[in-house]
Amino acid sequence: MTAFNDLVASFLDELFELQPDYATWVGDHRHDGRWPDMSEAGRQARLAFLDRWHARFIAADPATLSDDERIDRELVLGELDAFRFAEAELREETWAPTLWVYLIGGGLHPLLARDFAPLAVRLASACERLEGVPALLEQARAVTGSDPARPVSRLHAEIAGQRLAGVASLARDAVEQAEAAAPSDAGVAELLPRLRTAADRAASALEAMGEHLGAEVAPRTTGSAELGEPLFTTKLRHTLRDPRITARDVLAKAEREYDAVRAEMVRIAGEIWSDWRPGEPKPDDEGELVRGTLDAIAADHPAADDLVAFCREELGRIEAFCRDREVIGLVDEPLDIDWTPEFLRAFAGAMLDAPGPLDVGQKSFFSITPVREEWDDAERESYLREMNSRQLRLLTIHEAVPGHYLQGAYGNRGSSLARRVFHSGLFAEGWAVYITQVMLDRGYGDDDPALWLVHWKFYLRAVVNAIIDVRIHTMGMTSAEAIDLMVDGAFQERSEAMAKDERARLSSTQLVTYFLGSAGMWEIEDEARRRAAAAAGGSRDDVPTPRVVGGYGPTPGFDERAHLEAVISHGAPPIPILRQILLG
Repeated sequence: MTAFNDLVASFLDELFELQPDYATWVGDHRHDGRWPDMSEAGRQARLAFLDRWHARFIAADPATLSDDERIDRELVLGELDAFRFAEAELREETWAPTLWVYLIGGGLHPLLARDFAPLAVRLASACERLEGVPALLEQARAVTGSDPARPVSRLHAEIAGQRLAGVASLARDAVEQAEAAAPSDAGVAELLPRLRTAADRAASALEAMGEHLGAEVAPRTTGSAELGEPLFTTKLRHTLRDPRITARDVLAKAEREYDAVRAEMVRIAGEIWSDWRPGEPKPDDEGELVRGTLDAIAADHPAADDLVAFCREELGRIEAFCRDREVIGLVDEPLDIDWTPEFLRAFAGAMLDAPGPLDVGQKSFFSITPVREEWDDAERESYLREMNSRQLRLLTIHEAVPGHYLQGAYGNRGSSLARRVFHSGLFAEGWAVYITQVMLDRGYGDDDPALWLVHWKFYLRAVVNAIIDVRIHTMGMTSAEAIDLMVDGAFQERSEAMAKDERARLSSTQLVTYFLGSAGMWEIEDEARRRAAAAAGGSRDDVPTPRVVGGYGPTPGFDERAHLEAVISHGAPPIPILRQILLG
């Protein structure tokens, strides 16, 4: 331990006390029974905390620190700036009621899903949090709509009203777990009557809040979900940790990539059209050519009930490939593939819920969102065509191995405490997109050109994510325009495009992270390859310029496996900090 490490540890102790839900996510379980104070007094306390600790880290003289400590100091200062922006300027708790869905759901779900402590201990914490739900929702009622400069978003209110019932199901799940364990666990049996009362009251309060948002708040508000250019750009700079970038910079880069990826898809579709549409004339229109090929490929999909089983089987094949080709070292941390919890189903078709960095040995959950019960047959089939067999193979790479799951396991093993705790979505999403391309470059599915076409569609989705994120929040892009771009421009199914349009409006600057994070990873690899080529006696110019991304082939002196393992061995820092770590 050093004086700087002591400073970081003291800072985190106080942060976890102020943000007990964040502490639970990280894996510090000293505060699992509490909620953060979401009142105005609580916000002022957090602002004072941020200002005080910002001053303390600024005062840590870089000249007295090691290289790693200087990087960690920069990382923590960036986090403090981002936290302050969220508390002082963005203030989503006042206008985006979905924040309460994720706060409460995220505070309860880990206590029920992860076995970091005996069930009686975890249920006792869940019981305390359930008992605190009515008071927390009273704070939500007081805070929602309290910012005179920004009315409540109607879309956020509508979606939160629908999804709070899913959070209420977590309360009932806690009781069901307790009832199943009570006959053989005296501690659980003793807790059960109190837990039933807490769960009933919490569920009633959540359902009442959902009704309030859906029936009273949403119909009466004129608030927009879109941030607007100034606020979006400020948030974007915190997301990317780049003080110079603008929304237009992101848009220009994404639109250039959009053209390059589309051209590659046209090339592949032209080569395999006759394999997938035998006897049919090849269309002259490029969009019809790609769409027609993808339509035939999409018909190969599992049944609705078999999506999870398909991904479980595919994971075994992917891990065998990684071992055989020496792509990257694997890990043995537990991974469970199952259906997405109800309260998260509005967010994505698939996701990885990893344990907190301090929850050593706990499960990661790779979740697949099932078809919605309210969908008709056409909507169900559209969703399943988007989740076709080849897409599920790529999703298993992206979410599990060597994607999010493997990256999280590596990052928690050897990095500093600050780098383990502070997690950049830009890094995490960028890695998952980047490593999918790496896997195909190394030969995964190289006997299946259709997989490559679906891969480029998957990558084009990341590019279009960035385009719609910017255009929706800064340029007034309508839902019809966004859906048309995704369906006609990026060949997505309409049901997936509709869900993504909703997600883009409910979030902001998150959808840009897939493309920009991946681009940052490729820029780092490109520089590392050029340095390796020069060090091996060649020239930096010996490294070819990719047609789109990746596809380099061997570079003298460049160890691909060592590079990949180095990228994910330092937590999940923002890309500018990763570049410092790897390249100086």
